[in-house]
Amino acid sequence: MKLQQLRYIWEVSRNGLNVSATAQVLYTSQPGISKQIRLLEDELGVEIFARSGKHLSHITAAGQRIIDTAGEILRQCESIKQIAQEFSNERAGELTVATTHTQARYALPKVIGQFIQEFPDVSLHMNQGTPAQIAEMAADGSVDFAIATEGLEDFPELITMPCYSWNRCVVVPKEHPLAQEKKISLTTLAQHPIVTYVFGFTGRSKLDEAFKEQGLEPKVVFTAADSDVIKTYVRLGLGVGIVARMAVDEVEDSDLVVLDASELFEPSVTKIAFRRGTFLRGYMASFIERFAPHLTPKVQSQVIQCRNQEEINALFAGVKLPSY
Repeated sequence: MKLQQLRYIWEVSRNGLNVSATAQVLYTSQPGISKQIRLLEDELGVEIFARSGKHLSHITAAGQRIIDTAGEILRQCESIKQIAQEFSNERAGELTVATTHTQARYALPKVIGQFIQEFPDVSLHMNQGTPAQIAEMAADGSVDFAIATEGLEDFPELITMPCYSWNRCVVVPKEHPLAQEKKISLTTLAQHPIVTYVFGFTGRSKLDEAFKEQGLEPKVVFTAADSDVIKTYVRLGLGVGIVARMAVDEVEDSDLVVLDASELFEPSVTKIAFRRGTFLRGYMASFIERFAPHLTPKVQSQVIQCRNQEEINALFAGVKLPSY
């Protein structure tokens, strides 16, 4: 059994069982990959992939277990490389972060700017997606960190830490009837068409829960993953916007009236997650602390030693998080 063979089956599984696409990704030949997979199957005495003619049709039950283990082995090999790199040059390397639009647009720019100044030899890459996509990328090792409000704790292979709490505001054009209100209620909001986030994005679940608890059914007429898109359609008069307070800029959004909604909805918590077993290089630990100052290297070490997410949650029970 060779490490290269494990990489082949892992990459084939991630590329939709398309051997040609895998060969392009790995800069090798399709026949070479197919031959190595066959040699591995012969050595193990089981089929990893079922076949239909010359094509791979699906992953067998045994194959799935083997591929999962191969993924773990490949990640451990990457950790070995990172450990060696840390001791050879602790200030150079790569860092890949997956996050949502709101975090990328409003919460991260200052942090990233400072990080790049401190670690100019670290290549920083950012991927954007839905919370589920972000969590999955971190869970399978495609990215180092996932930052989101929703979805991370659905993946037990991730270590998830709370970063900061935040709440929402209501935005309306200056000519809107609500623009003159000093205080609004959920009942009042439910009487107007609402423009807000797609379900599963940016703490949307807290919004839905608040209306449901009061027996109200809001008329959500438009949803988007992007706060700027939501504000654009509010300007067009499509409805009342409910967005993260951090997503409103006093200068850029001076044409909108901002109404506080923090008393209407439970605050949400943005979290950062990484795969259990990840070796945190010095600059990775520094990035976490810059994004969430209470997550010092000492706290990170305590979190890593926790056996499960329940223990991690207990560690932060009663801790007052920064507010954004």
